[in-house]
Amino acid sequence: MLTLAGGKTFVWDNHAGFELRTAQDLESISEWKTAGVDFLSINVGYDVRPWQSAIEALALARNWLRRTSGYALVSSVAEIDRAVTAGNMAVAFDIEGANALDGRLDMIGFYYDLGVRQMALAYNVNNIVAGGCHDNDVGLSRFGRDVVAEMNAVGMIVDCSHCGYRTTLDAIACSREPVIFSHSNSRALRDHERNIWDDQAKACADTGGVIGVNGISHFVGDDDVSAASIVDHIEHYLALVGPKHVGIGLDHFPQTPEPSGFNDTLVANQQYWPAAQYPATGLRCAVPGALQEVARTLHQRGHSEAVISAVLGGNFRRVASAVWQ
Repeated sequence: MLTLAGGKTFVWDNHAGFELRTAQDLESISEWKTAGVDFLSINVGYDVRPWQSAIEALALARNWLRRTSGYALVSSVAEIDRAVTAGNMAVAFDIEGANALDGRLDMIGFYYDLGVRQMALAYNVNNIVAGGCHDNDVGLSRFGRDVVAEMNAVGMIVDCSHCGYRTTLDAIACSREPVIFSHSNSRALRDHERNIWDDQAKACADTGGVIGVNGISHFVGDDDVSAASIVDHIEHYLALVGPKHVGIGLDHFPQTPEPSGFNDTLVANQQYWPAAQYPATGLRCAVPGALQEVARTLHQRGHSEAVISAVLGGNFRRVASAVWQ
């Protein structure tokens, strides 16, 4: 837990951005534990990779977590509480893009049983379910509507980060449960296609959902990962949708050593990261330890500890309590 003036506060980071391919990648989650994060959602697959890679990553992660002290794979909010009380960092999984389903609705419940608690419908480009934010704005397909309904049925949170504008509004309209943007910044502050417009954020909040602010330089500002600029995005959402609908999805990926083969992946799959949107200078990301400075900056700007605690963890925890089964 992070320490505020009034004591320790529960911290929920709704998306770790590294590509999970080796045990070394998993060892990097010690950065979050050292920084005082209590719950971390680890990405186990995204549309860039074949759907089988999500199964491989889940097998690797579940085995590593079972054998490694200090961490607990959780399936409920009650299990998160028990993990934190025992001094462990709670962990669950997420998927970025519905290609991982291999066109099958029954894969949703399968992934849920293995610990996947949220899934983004697309990852930057279009798939058979949804439109991506860097592609033609096609919206949610008929099969995509069935996917949202099945996610609602099993208790998996619908995530609209990386999705196209029409897809986000379609998903929000047809979901019976709160919808989230797990790690999406404000396009009003930083005009990047991966960021979202204010009406998308408002529609998300109207479902009871949460927008998670990330720490990626292209999305925060021009090569900027400072706590002050991250807080600018948080404050924008606080003013826009209120303190119950803002959270953290840092999207941090360890850079030393380089995550397994990510640069090679980027070069080989440039359609997912268009050059006009991703300058050759490369991505930087805020480290989990920056969350303490984010909390301090929010306090210095006059926000109450109740608001800071809601942003740092309480809001995503509330959505999980409402949706997970």
